Amino acid sequence: MKEAEAKETGVVSPAEPPEMQGEEFIEVPQGEELKRLSAELREINDKYLRLYAEFENYKKRVNKDKEELVKYGNENLLYDLLPVIDNLDMALQHASNDVSSGLVQGVEITLKELRKTLEKFGLTPIEASGKPFDPLVHHAMTQVERDDVDEQIIVEEYRKGYRLRDKVLRPSLVAVSKKTLSEPVREESEEREIIKTIEEEL
Repeated sequence: MKEAEAKETGVVSPAEPPEMQGEEFIEVPQGEELKRLSAELREINDKYLRLYAEFENYKKRVNKDKEELVKYGNENLLYDLLPVIDNLDMALQHASNDVSSGLVQGVEITLKELRKTLEKFGLTPIEASGKPFDPLVHHAMTQVERDDVDEQIIVEEYRKGYRLRDKVLRPSLVAVSKKTLSEPVREESEEREIIKTIEEEL
């Protein structure tokens, strides 16, 4: 009877304290349980930070790869077109005696337009003749004794080299100068070799 009246009137029975009404009781961990939960939280936080750092690195790598692809995406095509330029250059060199010919003029115009178009995509020739030898952009095929120029100067270009933006697409094939060795110096070096041989035999 009392229980029914309590339900109707909304009066709480003394068995359930008023402050617990409608609230969920949360048990606060103590001692060892608290330490364990703190360690788990630290571990999860460390995993999150590592994952976040890896993701940031991944984003940077993807962006860099995308830039490289845009910058050098035409590399293979441009490299395959270099022999075409070489052949047109050689045709003009062989036809230098007949410059007034319509065919020669046509080849000159074609080559000029081709170079102009390829420059738009970042292809530029490497300067070689008369320049100091640079192993990063020149490939020395031979050395030529020359007294009229300094040492390590390019005196002849066998094949033109090209850059694609800031990257060497094909190095120049060149001949590099060296000073002629004077006869007295040669004799002196030969004498040293003979003396060295005699000393070794003794």
